Amino acid sequence: MGRAIVGQAVTLPFQPDQLHTYYTVMLQDVIGKTFRLLGYTIQYGCIAHCVFEYLGGIVMCTGPSMEPTIQNSDIVFSENLSSHFYRIQKGDIVIATNPADPKTNICKRVMGLEGEKVCTSNPSDFIKTHSYVPKGHVWLEGDNLRNSTDSRCYGPVPYGLIRGRICFKLWPLTDFGFLRSSPNSHRICKG
Repeated sequence: MGRAIVGQAVTLPFQPDQLHTYYTVMLQDVIGKTFRLLGYTIQYGCIAHCVFEYLGGIVMCTGPSMEPTIQNSDIVFSENLSSHFYRIQKGDIVIATNPADPKTNICKRVMGLEGEKVCTSNPSDFIKTHSYVPKGHVWLEGDNLRNSTDSRCYGPVPYGLIRGRICFKLWPLTDFGFLRSSPNSHRICKG
């Protein structure tokens, strides 16, 4: 015979005060994990900033001014320690803040250091002119002299604008390795 269930109470897995405690613990756990994630993000962001600001980074060079050494859209590795410790030498290729437009960077070769004599004329000029690089400055030129806006246009570049020195080419893979010397090495004055 059938039994009728009358007045049976439904039991909850939690009592109301236990439910409140459960949600409080769960919320604290979510907040704790969120703050931990935020902390790790800030920590790794600071580490990444220090690496890219002081050690070096990957740079894509655009424009024809460094051809044939660096072609348009080549990817290079730039180390920044040399610029921080004043170890830039003649013949090095550097990344610098553009003196004519501080929102952009330029990729040029160091043709003269402070106190040195540099050729300031264009290759097509009949009369060659020379000048001395002032203290705290460098003379930068592109390898493609006929298609480069460089120190011949805006003058010596303050050393503080140098961001890093290019070590080697990463892309394209067929050109992977250290960069070749300047095709304009005859323009680098000795001494």
